[in-house]
Amino acid sequence: MSGIINPVSAKEWRDIRAFIYLEARLADESECGAWEALLTDDVHYWVPYGKANYELDSRISFINDNRHRLATRIRQLQTGHRHAQTPASSMRRMITNLELLEQSESGYVVAGNFVLYEHAIQATHNVRVWAGRVTYGLRRTDDGLRMSRKVVELVNSTEALPTLAFLI
Repeated sequence: MSGIINPVSAKEWRDIRAFIYLEARLADESECGAWEALLTDDVHYWVPYGKANYELDSRISFINDNRHRLATRIRQLQTGHRHAQTPASSMRRMITNLELLEQSESGYVVAGNFVLYEHAIQATHNVRVWAGRVTYGLRRTDDGLRMSRKVVELVNSTEALPTLAFLI
């Protein structure tokens, strides 16, 4: 963070947190259609290899999706034929240390830490732990807040990872 951010009102901060918690719950419960409704038309969803400090075209990413690619991913998950997630993993995530990094007339950039517990019932029946930092671009719309960007920096992103067939 380069400087001090003007504080948002208590109501704005409650709305921001409520949106982030809703997004996490919908992803955890595989409510893909409702999760997709939270997105803007120009959303960018990125899970980089390593830190998110590089140009997108310069290195490989685990996920680098625009709105169209996310819609395709969601449709595949909803068919029940995406075997990496059939049946869908049981998941729960904790989001903490939320910080307002930027604000503008149109929205906010908020970041926090997360831990996601995934019960991989399709494969090993083990509980996998995913941890990292997540940055959200949130935009005000006539329908309330919507997510225009999500960047997930996994703690172990430079290692071989099992499938990321779900919404992380």
